[in-house]
Amino acid sequence: MAKKKKEKADLEALNSHFMLIPRMDASTARDLIDLGFSRIYELSGRSPDSLYETLKQKNPDIPKLKLHLLRMAVYYSEESNPDPKMLRPEVWMD
Repeated sequence: MAKKKKEKADLEALNSHFMLIPRMDASTARDLIDLGFSRIYELSGRSPDSLYETLKQKNPDIPKLKLHLLRMAVYYSEESNPDPKMLRPEVWMD
């Protein structure tokens, strides 16, 4: 019986500034790092839909939840005092 390989924690993503965004997940933080971002403020003015499309080109099976998290992250980056109600991925669903 083969043992399941335990997935390594992505310490870079977990320790990134993106994890300061409420309800952000490590895989989306990893995606943002892979897109070349390292700080939250760098997302300001970006199109979440364009970021999602770029990620989708790399991985066509990317879940739609990723788009909602990107929308939330861009919102967070643009607001000096973000509304806590807006910091939930489900708020950003189409």
